[in-house]
Amino acid sequence: MNTESKVSERYAEGAKEVQPDLCCPVNYDDALLEKLPREIIDKDYGCGDPSHYVMNGDTVLDLGSGGGKICYMAAQLVGEQGQVIGVDMTDEMLALARKYQNEMAEKTGGNRVSFLKGLIQDLALDIEAREQFLADNPQASEAALACFEKKQKSQSPLIEDGIVDIVVSNCVLNLVSDQDRHHMITEIFRVLKPGGRVAISDIVSDLEVPPHLKEDAQLWSGCISGAYQESRFLEVFREAGFENVMIDKRDEEPWQVVEGIEFRSVTVVADKPGGTGRRCCQAFD
Repeated sequence: MNTESKVSERYAEGAKEVQPDLCCPVNYDDALLEKLPREIIDKDYGCGDPSHYVMNGDTVLDLGSGGGKICYMAAQLVGEQGQVIGVDMTDEMLALARKYQNEMAEKTGGNRVSFLKGLIQDLALDIEAREQFLADNPQASEAALACFEKKQKSQSPLIEDGIVDIVVSNCVLNLVSDQDRHHMITEIFRVLKPGGRVAISDIVSDLEVPPHLKEDAQLWSGCISGAYQESRFLEVFREAGFENVMIDKRDEEPWQVVEGIEFRSVTVVADKPGGTGRRCCQAFD
């Protein structure tokens, strides 16, 4: 199964028509939703609200930003000195998010949000730059493309090292293929400042998901069969070097049960060592 293409196809459809089965019930802050266009609210597919953890002055990176809902909520929290960066791989979702940029800049008192085309498992790779290279060099070999990508990531990474205060994500990490997950977590660590934080809402399972379910494209793109096993989700952040890793919010009732396996929403927070030690959970204190 080509994970990226299956996920992108499904979320492209989600940008065109509302897909109710792609999201869990979530209570978002009504005050932050008031300024958002109805289309963005309706076509958002999440399982938590990591915007709770955003602070004034933050540089925020939203992984798999979709139609921009969390980005535009965060833009109201970061203040004049903050900024919000959304990264997504699906053209239709990027078009939906960018469609309202000017309107939201007026409503929030400043243009603090940008949307970039990229892969959350490779935050250095600029997908639009790669597409332009291929358009300019239609006969380019695989070796030439690999050389371009290596140079681009080294000289002008999509997201530079150590520039982000907090990485947030809403029901997206589970969509990344198993072989790319280690690099995805190390990329999150790379782009964070010392003392930076993560607040990741995602679907986890109580048991390991068996291979035959992982091979089901509909279940994978539906945020089910790609779920991390709950305790393993914490371990991957610790293994990457994060500290203070914990589940800050956990739904007791499962969102779905498939073949006896419970799938539920959790929000994981963690810190990159160094800095002032400002913790994610202080947003709830």
